[in-house]
Amino acid sequence: MKIKKYFWYFLLTLTVSGCSSLGVQPWERNLLAKKEMLLNASLIDSSLDDHIYFSKESSSGGKSFAGGGCGCN
Repeated sequence: MKIKKYFWYFLLTLTVSGCSSLGVQPWERNLLAKKEMLLNASLIDSSLDDHIYFSKESSSGGKSFAGGGCGCN
């Protein structure tokens, strides 16, 4: 019975401490501020993707809208 109790305490401690390291530390922010860490690091590739999405089957809105010009949303 005592081992079960310690097991549950250990499991509870492990679960609670699992969320203690969430977030960005102040000394890590310089790495996240680099240009390579952007979602679209290359502006040329991003503009080409926008052009492809915009000109497919007369769809409107580019990649921010679902479906194409065929009516299948």
